[in-house]
Amino acid sequence: MPGRTYVLASANVDKAAEIAAILGVVPGLTLVPRPADVPDVEETGETLEDNARLKARALCEATGLAAVADDTGLEVEALDGAPGVYSARFSGEGATYATNVAKLLSELERVGAVGPAARRARFRSVAFLARPDGTEVWVEGEVTGVITPEARGSGGFGYDPVFAPDGFDGRTFAEMSADEKHAVSHRGRAFRALARRLTADGTDGTGA
Repeated sequence: MPGRTYVLASANVDKAAEIAAILGVVPGLTLVPRPADVPDVEETGETLEDNARLKARALCEATGLAAVADDTGLEVEALDGAPGVYSARFSGEGATYATNVAKLLSELERVGAVGPAARRARFRSVAFLARPDGTEVWVEGEVTGVITPEARGSGGFGYDPVFAPDGFDGRTFAEMSADEKHAVSHRGRAFRALARRLTADGTDGTGA
């Protein structure tokens, strides 16, 4: 399989590290970090796919390399699928991980979502590759679970302290090791699927 070099499009250092850990085990694949001088990409899309494409295309055009990006949303049943595509900025301008989690728990309390059955949710990630020749590849990954009543654990990032995936004894992503999380997470599933697609295609990352 020919060598492939991709640039990571994410400006989120936590997310970039997670993607690198998942894709870094693929033979012949070289990941380079997002250049510091490339400005942030405004996420104006209406879907996760839209936003992932915006980010990947922007980095591809800025660097001349194939670029990989993702966009991820937490969809909570009791909140009619919110925060969804707005997950990263759920608590408004200047949102942080902590303020987003606090708003999520507050909203679930407001609608009276008590107990696991009322707090069902899923994480969805779209992993996206944009090549300089204009071709694109994208795949989805998802994981279902519940929103816990309070934050637990010190690992992960984002909503990880309040999301307990199905089949893990009620532990949140933040209570798992990185390897455990990658094995089951939405982002892990999406990027492993992307790696399989690229391997099957037998194409390199340059678009040449």
